[in-house]
Amino acid sequence: MPSIKNINDFKKAKNEKKTISVITCYDYAFARIIEGTETDVILVGDSVGMVFAGYSSTLPVTVDQMIYHSEIVRRGAPSKFIIADLPFMSYQVSVEEALTNSGRIMKESGANSVKLEGGREFRGVVEALVRASIPVCGHLGLTPQSIHKIGGYSVQGRDGDQRKKIFEDAKILEEAGVFALVLEMVPEQLACEISGALSIPTIGIGAGRYCDGQVLVINDMLGMNEEFNPKFLKKYASLHDAVKNAISEYDREVKDGRFPGENNVFK
Repeated sequence: MPSIKNINDFKKAKNEKKTISVITCYDYAFARIIEGTETDVILVGDSVGMVFAGYSSTLPVTVDQMIYHSEIVRRGAPSKFIIADLPFMSYQVSVEEALTNSGRIMKESGANSVKLEGGREFRGVVEALVRASIPVCGHLGLTPQSIHKIGGYSVQGRDGDQRKKIFEDAKILEEAGVFALVLEMVPEQLACEISGALSIPTIGIGAGRYCDGQVLVINDMLGMNEEFNPKFLKKYASLHDAVKNAISEYDREVKDGRFPGENNVFK
């Protein structure tokens, strides 16, 4: 059985040294498959904008889109703990907007929690959400919503000042009340130090071997985009070729008159 059933199980898993498995998913079909596995957590990420909708960044994603995708993932995986991303500008303007948008996502989608990017600048937002009984997952390192500010999708925390800030922000977010912290594309040693310093679990993506959990996007781990090959990604299947070959075979059989065949027609 998965080790994560509710919010209290995150810290329990860390204390018991049980590594947490997280998969990012956006749709009902994949959610149904994940539901039948021992995977602990589903993250409905605003990366849906790039992976599912073809945007060049996560910035265009709306609260309504996050509610839609989180709702259909919940329908496909009724027993899984679901974290839903707060999209760009849904929490940055004011605490009031953060509460309103987070409340909508929780109420309308059935997600168990929300996730936001950023550190000390959002301490007040995290504290307000937690006071309102909305569990919050933090996200540091590469924060895709800040892509224009940081100048690209690159490893964060290699220089001393940046490293110090990420470490300090991790402690600040823990004090503010986050139940877990995603670390994206940071040096392995920094992720190790942060993981050792926190009582809450860290979930790594491109953050090395010493985080308390790992997350990958299901489309990426299944090899559905042959052009996406970052260093942190391991492809557990090659579905791009399998799906392309299946579609091509279908196309040929339709045009050759081999489909539908005798077994595909009603008498």
